Amino acid sequence: MRWDSGQLEALAAVVAEGSFDAAARALHITPSAVSQRIRALENAAGSVLVRRTRPVEPTDQGRTLLRLARQVELLGAEAARELGPAAADPADDDARPVTVPLAVNSDSLTTWLMPALARVDGVCFDLHTADQDRTVDLLPAGVVMAAVTSQREPVQGCTSVPLGTMRYRPAAARSVVERWFPDGPTLEALGRAPVVVFDRTDDLQDRWLRDVAAAAGAPVPDPPRHHVPSTASFLEAIRLGLGWGMWGPLPRPGARFPLLDDAADVVMLDDDSAVDVPLYLQQWKLRSEVLDRVAGALRAEARRTLLPL
Repeated sequence: MRWDSGQLEALAAVVAEGSFDAAARALHITPSAVSQRIRALENAAGSVLVRRTRPVEPTDQGRTLLRLARQVELLGAEAARELGPAAADPADDDARPVTVPLAVNSDSLTTWLMPALARVDGVCFDLHTADQDRTVDLLPAGVVMAAVTSQREPVQGCTSVPLGTMRYRPAAARSVVERWFPDGPTLEALGRAPVVVFDRTDDLQDRWLRDVAAAAGAPVPDPPRHHVPSTASFLEAIRLGLGWGMWGPLPRPGARFPLLDDAADVVMLDDDSAVDVPLYLQQWKLRSEVLDRVAGALRAEARRTLLPL
């Protein structure tokens, strides 16, 4: 079966922009033209490809064609660039860079990822944030071409390469230690002292609590919680004494993350324990110079700043 590139482009735009009207603006055509292209593609596929919700969501069949649309867009842009100005469509801006959708966890985004992306010329990035355990789910859905993830095993149709380790240590402001942990991080104190967590999918603090409880052969403490879904604000909450939390990610010796520099009044609750989160880069199995450059930049920056696996 041959797929119409204009229809695939409309599908990718509708999913990326979230609505038919927004897709029309991005493609510089009318909403009616977008709707006609989607209907024609659905007729060719023999199934509904998008749910007309807010925002628009692809169906399972739509995700399959969305992956194809992303691949056609990427390879078409690379071919046009290799052929030079003579191959450019006069109706298009031949200098327009290709867009790479990338899924990443918030801690990586705010510490080591941006310097890597800044070194990749001629590429625009469409960043999607999710927990490192969940970023990989966006790959088979066709939403992203690559993902920074804690999952080592590659999902179908993807490759997986190691990046490094994000290490976290339990920490708190001195005022919190003086108030809640005068005798150290005992299980009783850990059950009463407030803890700062990123969001309701953040398991770092609970992983450490489970380790502490397992070592003591006791039930896992269940402390009161602050939910602060921003890496910078999460660290600031610990600095200001809202509660204790897992401080990091910590860079490898000789590297630094500026976000962690202002920690003069933050002390570790336990210098001998940590929670390590491995990171891998998964990306589509697609021969692409652009994806290779992006992967190379991410791997180089990870080797420079992250602890080894």
